[in-house]
Amino acid sequence: MAEKNRFDIKTILGDPDLRRRLMVSTIQATQAREGIVTTEGQAHKAYYVVTEHEKTAFLDLQKFNEGKGRDRRHDVFVRMLIKPAPQVRYDVPRKDFQAIDGSPLNYRSVGVIAHVFRESSSLEPSVGVARQGKASGDDPRWVRQWWECVGLSGWVPFAKGGEFSRFYADLDLVIDWRPTSRADLKASGNGLPSEDLYFKQGITWPLAAGVFNARLLPSGAVFAHKGPVVIPLREHDTSFLNGLLNSAMALYLLKVFTTREEMGGRWEVGIIKKLPIPEPAGEHYCRIGDGADAIYRKKSAWDQGNEVSTRFQVPWLIRETGTPGKLSIAGYLDQILEFEQLENQSIQHAYAELDEEVYRFYRVPAEVQETIKVGLGRQPAEVIWPQMEGKTLDQKRMEHVWRLLAFAVNRVVNADRDGVLPLQQVSGEAQLLDRVRSELGKMFPGRDINEVEVEIVNELRRKVKGYGRTESIREWLEDAFFEYHSSLYKNRPIFWHISSKQGKGPAAFSALVHYHRFDKDRIAKLRGVYLREALATFRREAALASQVGRAEDRLEWQAKVEEAEEFDRRLQKVQEGFHQGSEDFRILPPWKTENQRPKGWDPDVNDGVKVNIEPLQRAGVLRIPEVV
Repeated sequence: MAEKNRFDIKTILGDPDLRRRLMVSTIQATQAREGIVTTEGQAHKAYYVVTEHEKTAFLDLQKFNEGKGRDRRHDVFVRMLIKPAPQVRYDVPRKDFQAIDGSPLNYRSVGVIAHVFRESSSLEPSVGVARQGKASGDDPRWVRQWWECVGLSGWVPFAKGGEFSRFYADLDLVIDWRPTSRADLKASGNGLPSEDLYFKQGITWPLAAGVFNARLLPSGAVFAHKGPVVIPLREHDTSFLNGLLNSAMALYLLKVFTTREEMGGRWEVGIIKKLPIPEPAGEHYCRIGDGADAIYRKKSAWDQGNEVSTRFQVPWLIRETGTPGKLSIAGYLDQILEFEQLENQSIQHAYAELDEEVYRFYRVPAEVQETIKVGLGRQPAEVIWPQMEGKTLDQKRMEHVWRLLAFAVNRVVNADRDGVLPLQQVSGEAQLLDRVRSELGKMFPGRDINEVEVEIVNELRRKVKGYGRTESIREWLEDAFFEYHSSLYKNRPIFWHISSKQGKGPAAFSALVHYHRFDKDRIAKLRGVYLREALATFRREAALASQVGRAEDRLEWQAKVEEAEEFDRRLQKVQEGFHQGSEDFRILPPWKTENQRPKGWDPDVNDGVKVNIEPLQRAGVLRIPEVV
């Protein structure tokens, strides 16, 4: 019996409406002792007059103007004066506006959470500092994708917003932080604001986003104007802030500063620093941080299967979720898709629990929580693979297959001595297809490589939206790889498919070259060794066909000779940096003077893929016409 009568003091004291209810009942009781009958409505009004001042009424009428002569705003306005209705008339105490810095006029939310602002300190200066960072003023000069600068010194991670992703997002950009560049970098854009906070651990977010989403900023990075940060005063508050800032409660509190929907997509530092936060302590504080860490770990671990992530190890299809040599390719695909689904369920459950902990941390009653959820509407789901959100299972399945093949190509190109790999067999070197098949054999030890190839081809033949259907791995390498690689690497590819024919179909000569190693010596070897030998083969075969009277074969080989010769002429113009009239095959970084630019093909990898690939693109020697 004692258990049933026990009061939860924390819940009672945490009720933000407790004061009003106690005062209203007290007013009625006091008046009754004087013989005055007071209704609850009269006592309620007296409470606001004495303690909160009068309420201000806001009417949300725009939704009643349906156009085409159906404007019901006037009728609804009159009815709301007589009998208020929720979601149409909002009666908000004027005092509630004054409780929030700037007195925002977001009448839908102010009345719900004004007490939180009265009872809590703002994020800055109580918990951390929020700052904007570097605006480069010239991204093509100063900013690169990380894979463009592998092996180069002086390029550091750069947090510049990015796509929607809560808790975790890989830093795929780097900024030029070389000592020789620092003065020019500082003079460009907005200087180096908040430089004292660079390279510290904190929380960052995209400045422009439909829904506010934060993620951990690891130490060692510079942050941008479009990727502001919160640096906690105490380092151990980082995980807590990562959880709290991604919660529904935080989003609702931040949206109170926006008076129109279109303003809700830009999360300026001035808004974030006003976020009210109770004293970071207690069991809820710990659980919020633990929940954020758990989601972060899962998402960052999944990213180890993403080839363009700095965390990449191997593709998802051959990770520890399967046992090499025991399953078919189709079996592995089923397994990884199931694993992804389970991971999504796990982080969504963790995210829901984190939201509940944040509500408890703010001591928000259940009815107010429901108001917040309704007010926010449907929010993006927490998923382990945000880049493929909204894609079908067939699309994800094919993506895994293409990633597997791309990884095999990656390993072949990186292992090659000179980083120049003809697709045909020339100069005594194995053709690309044979090397890729060899790599696939290493990925699935104990299995017949012919069976593995058949299973992969069976997947490649499937008709899936967004993925070109191919009949063989050879066809995929010739017609699909480079376009896919360029898209995956955000139009900054590091493996270039140089070909005598653009588009699809057999080419007389093609080669993959590694951007980081394709210097003046490699282009000379491509022309002087590989292409020269291929031309010799074509001419010899054409002559033999002519001698034995095979006219059709002779014409076919002669066509290859002409195609390869034209290809060589175009490569020569690139190699020499030819420029005359409308033809210009020089490397032209716009931030360098004429004397600083290379003479002929002698690329500076620091200048980035976009600048260095353009001469090849203008010469028409890339497999796909437009890359950057």
